Amino acid sequence: MRDDLDPRLNLVVVSTLRPTQMTVGMIEVARKRHEWRARVASDGPQFLGSHMIPVVIGPKQVPWMIDHHHLALALLEEGVEHVAMSVVAKLDHLKKTAFLTFMANRNWLHTFDAKGRRREYAAIPRTLAKMTDDPYRSLAGAVRRAGGYAKSETPYSEFLWADFLRNRIATKVIAQDFERALTKALKLAHAPIANHLPGWCGPST
Repeated sequence: MRDDLDPRLNLVVVSTLRPTQMTVGMIEVARKRHEWRARVASDGPQFLGSHMIPVVIGPKQVPWMIDHHHLALALLEEGVEHVAMSVVAKLDHLKKTAFLTFMANRNWLHTFDAKGRRREYAAIPRTLAKMTDDPYRSLAGAVRRAGGYAKSETPYSEFLWADFLRNRIATKVIAQDFERALTKALKLAHAPIANHLPGWCGPST
């Protein structure tokens, strides 16, 4: 693969996109569905044109998406048939094993389930519709938007925050009182115990 490969814009059927992670935060997906419904009539085409899905073309020409899973699932659930994709690598010449090894070495695969457990590559869903909910991923996204930490280029950074919160806030609190969970999560995010995480912006010592 050439590292200087220029991204190319193409249209792809949303339902054919192959996930590279096992879970999403369904609260995040619902939020994006709401945002889409609020703007589809006014600037839907422009929005889709400016939110390209980055993909790697794998064996058998399958487009593996390496970001924007929440947006893609939201659009799928809203009945959007096509989205713009940006091809960042074309690896369809590789065998499946070599392809997955390459993807893992580039941190383009996240093989962790909704309980934070590492799974085998085969456990990654083949379609967006089969992805499962990780409520801590929704909480981590809400914490970032509330200023709990800064956006980071670290791959899957919000999943790292989700795992940090997983052992500190009960699932039932997220389900029953999301605002209370968010308040607690924000305090944890600014504490020194979180200073190893990407985007941490707590008080300096």
